[in-house]
Amino acid sequence: MENLRSRLKFGSKVEDVKLRRRKSQLYSRQEASPLNIGVLSVTVFCVVFRLINCLLVQTSFVPDEYWQSLEVSHRMVYKYPFWETPLTEGTAGIRGFSYPLLFAFLYKILQFISYDSVQLLIWLPRSLQSLLASFADVKFFFLLQTLENQDVARWTFFCHMCSWFTWFCCTRTLTNSMEATITTLALSYFPLPGSKTHSSKKYLALVALAVIIRPTAVIVWFPLLLYHFWQEDNKLRLITHNYIPIGFVLSWTPVQFNFLKFNILHSVADFYGSHPWHWYLTQGFAVVIGPHLPLFLHGCMLAFKRYKILLAAVVWTIAVYSLLPHKEFRFIYPVLPFCMVFCGISLAHLKSWRRPAAAVLLSANLIPALYTGLIHQRGTLDVMSHLQPLCDVGNVSTTRPQPDVLFLMPCHSTPFYSHIHCPVKMRFLECPPDLGEEAYVDEAERFYEEPLLWFRTSFPYESSLPTHLIMFDVLEKEISAFLEGNNFVRAAKIFHTHFPEGRVGGSIFIYERH
Repeated sequence: MENLRSRLKFGSKVEDVKLRRRKSQLYSRQEASPLNIGVLSVTVFCVVFRLINCLLVQTSFVPDEYWQSLEVSHRMVYKYPFWETPLTEGTAGIRGFSYPLLFAFLYKILQFISYDSVQLLIWLPRSLQSLLASFADVKFFFLLQTLENQDVARWTFFCHMCSWFTWFCCTRTLTNSMEATITTLALSYFPLPGSKTHSSKKYLALVALAVIIRPTAVIVWFPLLLYHFWQEDNKLRLITHNYIPIGFVLSWTPVQFNFLKFNILHSVADFYGSHPWHWYLTQGFAVVIGPHLPLFLHGCMLAFKRYKILLAAVVWTIAVYSLLPHKEFRFIYPVLPFCMVFCGISLAHLKSWRRPAAAVLLSANLIPALYTGLIHQRGTLDVMSHLQPLCDVGNVSTTRPQPDVLFLMPCHSTPFYSHIHCPVKMRFLECPPDLGEEAYVDEAERFYEEPLLWFRTSFPYESSLPTHLIMFDVLEKEISAFLEGNNFVRAAKIFHTHFPEGRVGGSIFIYERH
């Protein structure tokens, strides 16, 4: 009885109660979960992953990754070539200089400290793009944690990181890559249902930055902006404190208007090719999302109500771009993170089958990621490495003629001075867009229609001939008479692709005049 009274005794002093630490496997598993690791660990993982990603992408994709970024930056800092250059979208006011300025700043620093080697000029901008992409990965990771439980967040992040098209694009110096990076960052501050990190000013500022860099970013964000406005209780405050101040900044950048004017009203983009209206539905979207497509469709059925605004943005973006004649895979790349939300929900829902499904998904993405990153269309970059020794010839006084390189390829097939970094004379077949001239035919088209006639009119004297010719193998037979008659000898053969198409061959030839 005394023992019982002592246990029930109430006194003024309360003794501390020590709880025994449970050693249940359930608790230990949760503590060891990779989703419980800190910000630093996630950041390190993403940075290392994207830098490896950068090193394993050694191929070309589209001319814009050089001609709308690195070439513009190099010209800003080093002021050459000195001779007349063809009209570009930048000189027509269609493209802004905000994105090239980022790399021009890097080039200027390298120039100031005398470390501006050609390899640093090539890889440093891509490394910076990789770091920005990794930062977007980190923000996306922690956004998922606020939206879903740990299981769904983990599998969604897995889907995002193993996407072959993200691997292929995110480290390239493309405005589309920067647009996708900024879109992911803006999404982390967007007021999605359940989000605990939303900030109107931050996401709207990022959207404005994306539009400045690439005006078509407004297409992706239009339905999201409408959704936010509709859901906002204090609409007047949203307009006066966010929309108007941020919109005022955009009003001082006329590039956006010029971009829409030339590409849509004047159909300048059609000059670079057109596709049927259903191209994104039948080919484009399936290629971009790749092996994730079944998971995406399944996830749409599971999470339609919860994330209908993200699905609406995907459908809207594809629908708008389908109305434009000129279509490319990269145009819909910024909505890929939206799709990964549905893929992750689907994968987590598979329960006991999700690990085998994840293994299949990773393998199916790994093959195209490595092939397109290391093999497909690498010749147009490798050929510039073969031409770099010409800088030494041009800098040394010898009896040999000064190098004069002519690229007989579809225009902008290769990068230019950003990958040579010396004022060696180089020229390519020009193809400025048609800005309204009657019966307009660009130089590249005139050359391919009658190559031998073009040679006779362009080089009337033997002394005016270039010292080096760069061409795809499909052209060699057609101009063989010119090559033999002017003592051009093949100096190198460089692999380009296993899938030649039209004027783009499987190999690139370098011919040197003797």
